[in-house]
Amino acid sequence: MRVFVTGATGYIGSAVVQELLGAGHQVTGLARSEQSATTLQKLGMDVHRGNLYDLDTLRAGVASSDGVIHLAFNHDFSQFAESLTKDFQAVEAMALALEGSGKPFIMTTHNNGTAAEELMRSMAERGVRTSIIELCPSVHGEGDTGFIPQLIEIARAKGVSAYVEDGSNRWPAVHRLDAAQLYRLALEKASAGSRFNGVADEGIPFRDIASAIGKQLHVPIVSISRDEAAEHFGFLGMLATLDIPRSNAITRDVLGWNPVQPTLLADLQQAHYFNKL
Repeated sequence: MRVFVTGATGYIGSAVVQELLGAGHQVTGLARSEQSATTLQKLGMDVHRGNLYDLDTLRAGVASSDGVIHLAFNHDFSQFAESLTKDFQAVEAMALALEGSGKPFIMTTHNNGTAAEELMRSMAERGVRTSIIELCPSVHGEGDTGFIPQLIEIARAKGVSAYVEDGSNRWPAVHRLDAAQLYRLALEKASAGSRFNGVADEGIPFRDIASAIGKQLHVPIVSISRDEAAEHFGFLGMLATLDIPRSNAITRDVLGWNPVQPTLLADLQQAHYFNKL
């Protein structure tokens, strides 16, 4: 299958590309710069020059593909509303280009209930094999630049690794390589209108995450009150209090997905999270 991938050079996208190539698919990656194009070529992909805001470019990329995996997104939280609007426009352009084709179109949800999700559900009834994948707050692995590295830097700066109250609130997590396999399986197997949780660890107590970080940094592991969370964690303060366990039962049953990579707690024992140049 010839697969058009946006966000192909990103943390998750690069893993998805390697998974697709390893399974024998041909991959065309969207590249907005010469540097990105060179990176894609080195990975063994064809290059489609353009960017997420050039809708004609996206339509052209989709037209020459047998399926689409949409991973590109602007993760600048100070512009989150604008990013969702731009994402909807990109999804709409690609979905309409696939209308009536029966081809797969996989996207990642960035905020449950978005307009892009509603569009994907409607396009399932208009001849597009749409699937939505919801990933975890923690997609971990080497090269991670998300929430876990930020928690590590907070603990390093504060001199303590903290959790809120008793720390029993749970976070789900998935390794980036397991997530990559999930995208491939959805591309190959998922039915129109499907939705899957990209979850391997269904709910790790936040206290255990803080403990793993504290042990690696050799700093005290402490409980703080809910009122102290915002000051201690900054913009992660609310997230550090959430109890958000999720199940992977449907994902496993429907797609035959079987996560095999290290758990988040096991990954936190690896040097790549704590080596600071």
